[in-house]
Amino acid sequence: MLYHLLPQFADVHIIFNLFRYITFRAAGAVVTSLLLAFILGPMTIRWLIRMEVGQVIREDGPETHFGKAGTPTMGGVIIIMAAGISTLLWADLTNGFTLVALVALLWMGLLGFLDDYLKVVQKKSRGLVARYKMAGQVVFGLGLGFFLIQWPIWPVPPNWTMVPFFADWVAVFWIPAYLVFVPVVVAGTSNTVNLTDGLDGLAAGLSAIAVVTFGVFAYFIGRVDASAYLGLFYLPGAGELSIYAAALAGSAIGFLWYNSHPATVFMGDTGSLALGGAIGDMAILLKTEFLLVIVGGVFVMEGLSVILQTGYFKYTARRYGAGRRVFLMAPIHHHFEKLGWAESKIVVRFWILGILFAMIGFSTLKIR
Repeated sequence: MLYHLLPQFADVHIIFNLFRYITFRAAGAVVTSLLLAFILGPMTIRWLIRMEVGQVIREDGPETHFGKAGTPTMGGVIIIMAAGISTLLWADLTNGFTLVALVALLWMGLLGFLDDYLKVVQKKSRGLVARYKMAGQVVFGLGLGFFLIQWPIWPVPPNWTMVPFFADWVAVFWIPAYLVFVPVVVAGTSNTVNLTDGLDGLAAGLSAIAVVTFGVFAYFIGRVDASAYLGLFYLPGAGELSIYAAALAGSAIGFLWYNSHPATVFMGDTGSLALGGAIGDMAILLKTEFLLVIVGGVFVMEGLSVILQTGYFKYTARRYGAGRRVFLMAPIHHHFEKLGWAESKIVVRFWILGILFAMIGFSTLKIR
């Protein structure tokens, strides 16, 4: 909004010209969303308490979590509101990248909100049945893939994507395969972030690291000079995703003020599905889907630990008559809790791993 209103006053004072620059607006977006999260946090927490929206703790979970029962959840609305308002204020609202990104955030947030509502308000322990939740993610992914094929927002073919570490290699999908690939990326990312949201501050911190990383890539990919130098696709307009990423990072960090250990509010599926969907959507829009595996390395670890645990348990149950486990508990962050690690230690160490994976992602800019 400010991008459309204020630069026209540049003749009055040169300061208004700053609103044309992505770097300035990204800085404004992160500060705005951070402040909004601070302001909206207490009001939202009081509302959740008044509505008796308390977290339900799984009975087979770590004993240290039992004391968290009843902590307000669905706090992801703080992240969505702060990031959404900040993006509307600072981004170019005629930009296709911005509009698609906002739709992804809202769709996944609403899907998570419905799941949380059924679990904690309607007291249905299973929430939104897994297959229906997956259906909502797949429908969005299919819709996004079809939209991008029919009305591409890039100058390159929609079924092309970049390959990390190789400047001259391009992955080219058969169109029907691309329509399958997009939902896999969206659903995979949103679900792995959802699995990661099991400790105070874990998912919020890792998501902030991931979106900042993709925000930097968006800035380079949206510049003709930087993209040519680094061997990246040049996608005009993609730089606006830097502002969206900054808004998301600011809202996630602001949410950490209330979600850090011991948490006074949990994001719930409302926040985790929204953040995961936003990260997956950014990777698709920037044609960096394979980079997502690197930057989101901790999310991949969490998802694989659940797949491995479930698969091995079912296999050994069929083979030996009794299921066996690879980990003491999955996702893998609970395994370390069972080993006796303090929750705050696990969170900080996983954040460090997240930063390490982000640095490896940045290394792909030069190792090409």
